[in-house]
Amino acid sequence: MVTLVDYYADWCGPCKAMAPIFAEVEKQYEGKVEFKKVNVEEDSASAQKMGVMSIPTFIIFKDGNEVTRKLGAMPKETLTAWIDSNL
Repeated sequence: MVTLVDYYADWCGPCKAMAPIFAEVEKQYEGKVEFKKVNVEEDSASAQKMGVMSIPTFIIFKDGNEVTRKLGAMPKETLTAWIDSNL
């Protein structure tokens, strides 16, 4: 199973910009990709463990192992192309 994790914070402008895009893409890939959000303020241990140094950080996992990551806000088309290339 492919999982996409969004590491974000409520005060982060680019994170806020990505929230509706992430939600829309989540519906588009329902049943194909599991989507998770990790608030780095509430779960700093998880962010630290994954080496998240800036937000938003998006990490794709396959079978529990990190495959790739992207940093920063991006258009929906970029996000979906990146997901497609990792399915």
